[in-house]
Amino acid sequence: MATVKPFRGVRPPRELVEQVESRPYDVLESEEARAEAGDNEKSLYHIIKPEIDFPVGTSEYDPRVYERAAENFRKFQERGWLVQDADEHYYIYAQTMNGKTQYGLVVGAWVNDYMEGRIKKHELTRRDKEEDRMKHVRVNDANIEPVFFAYPDNAVLDALIMRYANGVEPEYDFIAPIDGFGHKFWVISDKDDMDTITREFAKMPSLYIADGHHRSAAAALVGAEKQRQNPNHTGNEEYNYFMAVCFQASQLTILDYNRVVKDLNGLSSEQFLEALRKNFTVEDKGTDIYKPARLHEFSLYLDQHWYSLVARPGTFDDSDPIGVLDVDISSRLILDQILNIGDLRSSKRIDFVGGLRGLGELKRRVDSGEMRAALALYPVSMQQIMDIADSGKIMPPKATWFEPKLRSGLVIHKLS
Repeated sequence: MATVKPFRGVRPPRELVEQVESRPYDVLESEEARAEAGDNEKSLYHIIKPEIDFPVGTSEYDPRVYERAAENFRKFQERGWLVQDADEHYYIYAQTMNGKTQYGLVVGAWVNDYMEGRIKKHELTRRDKEEDRMKHVRVNDANIEPVFFAYPDNAVLDALIMRYANGVEPEYDFIAPIDGFGHKFWVISDKDDMDTITREFAKMPSLYIADGHHRSAAAALVGAEKQRQNPNHTGNEEYNYFMAVCFQASQLTILDYNRVVKDLNGLSSEQFLEALRKNFTVEDKGTDIYKPARLHEFSLYLDQHWYSLVARPGTFDDSDPIGVLDVDISSRLILDQILNIGDLRSSKRIDFVGGLRGLGELKRRVDSGEMRAALALYPVSMQQIMDIADSGKIMPPKATWFEPKLRSGLVIHKLS
């Protein structure tokens, strides 16, 4: 069963939320954060990307940068830009993209659920990235940014959320300036409603990490570290929990995560297309942008033409939660077998483009001469992710792109 609890959130006053909130730390570079923060001293980037307070070129891993994060977090609280709630609450966070709204519950997730596998992952994590986020959690003694979970659809929780969404004025309601997506936030104070949330989560055998595997690992590992270091540990301490926004699985939008490659491994265009025909039905779709319409169909952009690639029967295993994935099919049969790109995490010959940028971005990067060809994939489904997590297997790299991203700074969870 999944264990969650309410917590005393640290939040900006309503009139300051749009000055404080920001994009997540890992979706933009340091100089982008510097530009977005500008002269706004209340921007959360001063806590989550504090290298912007130092000269250009300062490493985000410089020890002074972590220390500055903690200094700024203290300053934000001292100046009243972030204020801790007097009581414990759950919170509702709604995001609207392209007319579709998804509703998440902000909870304290139990560290032991992560450590014991009830919070399930589908991606590998890198220790260096985990350690970076662990340093950030340690120095602030807080989860500054939430992680992004999915849970199996639940009618009781859905009805509770809709009651707030349709009948209660939100605490925050704003449009993010970068992408135009809408964000709303409610505070749940009613004890019966909080008890209902706790009870309904307790019926769930598992929660699933949708996005934020490194943040999840770091938050849980710091919590477990604090458990070991406290000789008087009881299990009731706040560090036993970390902040997560949990969405019903059916509401989530997963976009395609596409590939661009710098060369064809010494092959001519004709040789490359001929090699593809071994495992794919290849059809020239002309010069208009062509998007994959179904599973096991890919779009190739090469020499100003779009091609449909349909995987032939026998090239994938529908009974294998990994082998059935288009990201696995393309990695095995195109990137590795033909182009000799085996390690997607380290190869300099490949790059990845999130689907929010559209297939026009793939065309632009190839037409510019920066890249030789592009491959567009049909998006992974949330059910596939849950099946993989349940099987204990790990997805190939760069398989999922969730949108919209969670905004940071709406609520923070202190560990003590």
